[in-house]
Amino acid sequence: MPLVLAPSLITSSTSDRPVRHWVGIDGGGTSTRALVADAQGRILGRGEAGASALGQGAEQAWRHIAEAIAAAGVPGLELSRCGLGLGLSGTGVPMQLQSFVDANPGVARFTLVTDGLAALLGAHGGEPGALLISGTGSVAEALLPDGSRRMVGGWGWQIGDEGSGAWLGQQAMKLTQAAYDGRAATGALVQAVRHQAGSTREALLAFCAQAGQGGYAGLAPLVFEHEADDPAAAALLADAARALEALAATVHPTLPLALAGSVALRLAPRFSPALQARRVEPRGEPVAGALWLIQQQATIPA
Repeated sequence: MPLVLAPSLITSSTSDRPVRHWVGIDGGGTSTRALVADAQGRILGRGEAGASALGQGAEQAWRHIAEAIAAAGVPGLELSRCGLGLGLSGTGVPMQLQSFVDANPGVARFTLVTDGLAALLGAHGGEPGALLISGTGSVAEALLPDGSRRMVGGWGWQIGDEGSGAWLGQQAMKLTQAAYDGRAATGALVQAVRHQAGSTREALLAFCAQAGQGGYAGLAPLVFEHEADDPAAAALLADAARALEALAATVHPTLPLALAGSVALRLAPRFSPALQARRVEPRGEPVAGALWLIQQQATIPA
């Protein structure tokens, strides 16, 4: 039977309006996905929109959440009659979290957790387990038998998120800058970054000034593309795999481990036999975990 989450992991808001639709939301630095169900739990539609990471602003987050829900194409759906299970990036920063709660456009109720916890719930069906995520960002999370959570990494793209797409893009840009100075070789990866971001000092500086998390993550595919023809790209991927392996080993040494995110899945063959032995296929996707969350919370008396 699925466990009950520790209250400290959840931010909730309720009103006296009845819920007609349950909606799961998975929102990160690149996109927002919605899964809409009726009051009986039957899935009615899916939608997708732009980023809803809280670090990019509460107004944008709510706008893209609403757009993702609308894109599901469910007739008669009104936000004021929706119960939302939200798994969003950036909830660990109190100011960002409070801004989002204050900007609530009037949904009937919502339950908010980190995007990593929503993915964890989806991966293990609300049961204890661990999850290693690496896409735009990176984090490892574990849901323990007592309903508490352990998290390793997830410090944000500006200073952490090692092994993620944004981190790979940053390392590729650092290599490109070093090559411009003559401190590193100009290999295939550097040439590809110059083609995408610019070849002059001014162009590279301008790219970095406006790139943000998504801009750097957009350089990550170049690292994978040039693994075979550039030792520098291969070395970055090896570093990324080691960083992710450390996250997974630290968050919990024995719980079943699921992987999520395009970078984690592409790097999976590089992981050690010990980690491979723990690996299980996810039962469901993050947005399903978010939907499970709001449906479960609705059955718990206030």
